[in-house]
Amino acid sequence: MSLLAQLAKYDTPTISNVIELFHVVPRNRGYMDQRIRCEFGHLPPMVGYAATAAFRSDAPPQGGDAYGSMDKQLEQFATLPGPAVVVFQDLDSPSISATFGEVMCSTYRAFGSAGLITSGTGRDIDQVRAIDYPIFTGGTNCSHAYCHILHIGLPVHVGGLTVNTGELLHGDINGVTRIPMEIADEIPDVAREFVAAERIVLDYVQGPGPCAIPEFVARRKEFMARVVELTARVRRDKK
Repeated sequence: MSLLAQLAKYDTPTISNVIELFHVVPRNRGYMDQRIRCEFGHLPPMVGYAATAAFRSDAPPQGGDAYGSMDKQLEQFATLPGPAVVVFQDLDSPSISATFGEVMCSTYRAFGSAGLITSGTGRDIDQVRAIDYPIFTGGTNCSHAYCHILHIGLPVHVGGLTVNTGELLHGDINGVTRIPMEIADEIPDVAREFVAAERIVLDYVQGPGPCAIPEFVARRKEFMARVVELTARVRRDKK
């Protein structure tokens, strides 16, 4: 099974929990904030490599248009190590029009894209839902106004996170996080152990009951001991 398929077996909060164990990113960094919401929570986790672009629609472009720039984006997909997650920063504030619609999402999907994230808005939501293409947005908008792509492949700032082309992203109904490449190969095995540790508590409190505080405390201590052991094994800032 490929690395991305293994990562997609876990929800984004679990991935975030496991990243914390490695001590390579501060706990309050490395993920997008509540401004970026998942439109299709029924879909499995989105995993792929960022393909960045900047968008604007409040004034006519000085040259070109959104669709005319898509061929450059599709060429960018081929330079990535796996499926692209298109990441748009909408430079208009507030957003003036939709960053994407049915045509763009259908095209991205046809060329292997795993999903799309925009700090702006989107449209044709029902049509995009019908093709099972994951989208994460700051809202919706019926118009495309003077939509055009300003640049492709440069760093963008979306949901409080600076994203560079080629970075590994994981997203689901809970949000989007970045997986540091230096630990990506280790995440699935550690996630499996972390989920098993969580079951120590969950199997008890989700069981038929009744629950007792002493037993809960004992299970909580066992869970924490497992996490401490796991952290000691994987953390990167060992002396």
